[in-house]
Amino acid sequence: MDQLNGLDIPRTLEEVCRPEKLALLVYDMQVGILEQIPDRAQVVAKVGEVLESARAAGVRTYFTRHVTLPVELMGVAQLRMWRTWQRVERLEDVRSPFPPDAPQTQIVPELAPTAKEAVLDKLTMSAFAGTPLEPTVRHATDLGFIPVVITDACRAGNAEAGARAIDTLRFLGDSLLIEAAEFRAAVGE
Repeated sequence: MDQLNGLDIPRTLEEVCRPEKLALLVYDMQVGILEQIPDRAQVVAKVGEVLESARAAGVRTYFTRHVTLPVELMGVAQLRMWRTWQRVERLEDVRSPFPPDAPQTQIVPELAPTAKEAVLDKLTMSAFAGTPLEPTVRHATDLGFIPVVITDACRAGNAEAGARAIDTLRFLGDSLLIEAAEFRAAVGE
């Protein structure tokens, strides 16, 4: 670990992944979201491997769930987004896809949180807006975190868009892009 101006600056993945300094964010592993992913079983298996390693190492773990308001309470941005994503012309046809108690909003059973792990509901794409955390990879770097993205445990509803997002993160260079096996090794499993 390098030091400058009283700051510890990690150089290696192992230095970043010290369990006492690390938190695992299991992002939106919900029934209704994973139904949209063609290789759902592979993604759930990889996330499960990472989760098992984090638990064994004593890493703090948070899950997020994307929830939606009733349509009657949605704001302009939410109504516009859901109209586009649901491919409907009329706002009257927009439906709230992830009510908090709906089956599709729940974390998949294979990854069920333990009593020592938190599940944080969010209304935005960011895990940091409106939660006690601070969003996702780009926002995390802006906040001074060193994000570790486990690429073989990530997918998007649109594979091309997901690949572009990973390529952008790789280009920017301020997060660590690794695979589940590298994470397991870094936390000592």
